[in-house]
Amino acid sequence: MQKLIVAFAFAAICCSCGNNSKTSDKSKTKGDSTFVLSGTIQGMDSGWIYLYNIQKDQEIPDSAKIEQGKFEFQGIAAEPQFAFLAFPENGERIKPLGLFLESGKMNVVASKDSLFKGKVTGSVTQDEYQKYFAKYAVIDEKQKQLYMQYQQASMTGDMKQMEKVQQDFEALEKENKELVVHFAKENPGSYASAFLVAQSFSYDADPSELEPLYKGLTADVQGSHYGKNIKATIDAANKTAIGSVAPDFTLNDVNGKPVSLASYKGKYILVDFWASWCGPCRQENPTVVKAYNAYKSKGFDILGVSLDEKKENWEKAIHQDQLTWTHVSDLKGWQSDAASLYGIKAIPMNYLLDKEGKIIAKSLRGEDLIKKLGEILN
Repeated sequence: MQKLIVAFAFAAICCSCGNNSKTSDKSKTKGDSTFVLSGTIQGMDSGWIYLYNIQKDQEIPDSAKIEQGKFEFQGIAAEPQFAFLAFPENGERIKPLGLFLESGKMNVVASKDSLFKGKVTGSVTQDEYQKYFAKYAVIDEKQKQLYMQYQQASMTGDMKQMEKVQQDFEALEKENKELVVHFAKENPGSYASAFLVAQSFSYDADPSELEPLYKGLTADVQGSHYGKNIKATIDAANKTAIGSVAPDFTLNDVNGKPVSLASYKGKYILVDFWASWCGPCRQENPTVVKAYNAYKSKGFDILGVSLDEKKENWEKAIHQDQLTWTHVSDLKGWQSDAASLYGIKAIPMNYLLDKEGKIIAKSLRGEDLIKKLGEILN
């Protein structure tokens, strides 16, 4: 279900944009990568607004003062870059506005109470992206409804409803992927194509599905930030494809003792990526415990790989969830060496290895994990 949460966050930030004008600034000169993003916030005479450039992975966003309802940012965008505008988090949180920064002059007109619906003009890439979003809007609304259903089911502990929501979400995810594939094939020279493919195929990617899309993009789009992300995803997916030998790694356990994946050869092993802060991971843990207890006497073991950053939280979750197998982590969060090696984009995620260390299944959730173990160990 982490996929649903990731996708919903992506939709809320990136996809809830208002309709854009089809006009763009024709005064851009070749080689000039400067952008000017100006805007008007209706109903807000003064205050501050932030600009988060996702591609730069900014810890501290750029800020601009709003005076008489107007603001302006200036910067460099050698290629179209995805970013979002947001207000400081004081009082009620307003959803941000996702947009593509592009060299030249851009303008935003938005309302104080619905920033995410703002209209953006002056960006060709944004205009191209809106062609996709116009068709995605129906899927987006359904995803929002599913997210609310999942929250309600989670609060009541209704596992059957949560599983149904997961199935419905996966059907919508497939529908969206088909939409992205069509858009990318129709717009191979658009940076929006690389952005959408990178986001939509980041989790549990299939190289046979993703590689043709990447090769269909123009050379400059392949070499862009999101084009490189797609290539990295393909490379990682090839390393962890079913039938391949799982990449080896060594991390310390909770006592600081190095543990290598290679040391588990001779057993069926589940490499389980999780974290104490990941709600869906914690909800999945009882099933993983059930699988471990049922098959540990038949040559099955688990190696838990945590994406935690604080050791005390990691150890507390292990104890609370009664996870009695070996756990390792370098406490680097999403920068975990093992997570990078396996191309982990969302958790929970797992890989089932045979006795020779080959990947025979992955992303096994709920009863699918127990069913698969029953097939090979009973």
